[in-house]
Amino acid sequence: MTESPIKTVVIVGGGTAGWMAAAVLAKAMGPQLAIRLIESDEIGVVGVGEATIPQIRLINQFLGLDEDEVLRQSQGTFKLGIQFNDWRRIGDSYLHAFGDIGLPLGMLAFHPYWLRARQTTATSADLWAYSLNAQTAMANRCARLGPAADSPLSGIKHAFHFDAMLYSQMLRRHCEGQSLHRSEGRIVDVRLRADDGFIESVVLASGETISGDLFIDCSGFRGLLIEGALKVGYEDWSHWLPCDRALAVPSARTAPMRPYTQASARAAGWQWRIPLQHRTGNGHVYCSRYLSDDEASAILLANLEGEALAEPRPLRFTTGRRRQFWQRNCVALGLASGFMEPLESTSIHLVQSGISRLLNLFPDRHCDAALSAEYNRQTTFEYERIRDFIILHYHASERSDTPFWRDCAAMSIPESLQRKIDLFSSSGAIVRDGEELFTEVAWLQVMLGQGICPRRYHPLADAISAAQLKEFLANIRALIDARVASLPSHADFVARNCAAAM
Repeated sequence: MTESPIKTVVIVGGGTAGWMAAAVLAKAMGPQLAIRLIESDEIGVVGVGEATIPQIRLINQFLGLDEDEVLRQSQGTFKLGIQFNDWRRIGDSYLHAFGDIGLPLGMLAFHPYWLRARQTTATSADLWAYSLNAQTAMANRCARLGPAADSPLSGIKHAFHFDAMLYSQMLRRHCEGQSLHRSEGRIVDVRLRADDGFIESVVLASGETISGDLFIDCSGFRGLLIEGALKVGYEDWSHWLPCDRALAVPSARTAPMRPYTQASARAAGWQWRIPLQHRTGNGHVYCSRYLSDDEASAILLANLEGEALAEPRPLRFTTGRRRQFWQRNCVALGLASGFMEPLESTSIHLVQSGISRLLNLFPDRHCDAALSAEYNRQTTFEYERIRDFIILHYHASERSDTPFWRDCAAMSIPESLQRKIDLFSSSGAIVRDGEELFTEVAWLQVMLGQGICPRRYHPLADAISAAQLKEFLANIRALIDARVASLPSHADFVARNCAAAM
């Protein structure tokens, strides 16, 4: 047993980040840890993180949350991938679908065989014809579908769309009765210990002083603790990710209820569309150097599929990350730790992975520097690889219709991304670095979707005859087509399993 255990954790800020941290710590640590969460109703939350990736299911399972109940309480729907419209060229569309594509054969993954067929025949279907997730999504169908005994297909992999505010409220209710105390109030001072610079306490506007052993900063962009008090600094990535503003607006729900997020490129940024049960979430992410706020608002409203239900809500940001995510006895999560635009729905995942990493490296009251150094190393690696994946969408574009897109195509990019592009362009090879978030299949879809075409394919793909290759591809398509045809529509599946009260 450690001689100086952490007894009190103070979480500054609510929202998805704060309540997710509270729920996981309470579940993992139990009554041995007192948790104090401070939030103020005077301070709004961003609340636009409405699309997720499949890892969200892991944290819900850990907390013992029923998936259907999560969707009912958060007005949620299912998500099988992200559709990218007009990113390569105006009129083009492709999907970053979750799950596998095709089937491996021998020592090779599927895509070298598909590349061979693409280069040697004129009739090869596009890559997404061999994705069960993609074909299900494009048919507006959905189901929880695991591997079947009579099929080699791995099943459907899904995430969720949900109302982020409702999800955080559900987490708050889940925490009731546990070793957690919520304090309403606005923090007006942060006190540091004189001897080592650790955070000693925070002071509320009411005059109450709240002390703790470990502080988790979920205070949003301002980073009240990690930056305001500890001044760790910020690494600006706007050279690579120039969008610095967003407008968010809900609109009336329309049919069909698509089981995928849509990201449509615009003149100086892109627009999201997220289908929920009670409404549709929309937003326009853009670069203010190329587009005024009024122009951005007009583009957003002109491209809604349903009636706007409110005025567009503005958000300003600088893409990048804190230079340190864990400093002394303070760990930053969510927007307090950095910001990457929601193009690949990574915001909530970064909160989730940060909490998991903290649990794996959980300190005592000394907060050993070796632990924080390892936490910062792992988190920096994760942020930088996600950064590269998002940059790829902007840089690998053939659009030249606006100054924004011309400048994105001409910008220098990180060496780590250039290495991946060069490797794939020359040979079709994709190498996943360590435990980076995005898989080889994810990189494959965005590279091809953005028009990066390999000059060669792996020579082992020539080990089968042309007839065998044709049969191999045809069999996969037949398996997928038969499976998709048996599935209910997304709207019907939601209605039967997790319909929310309207």
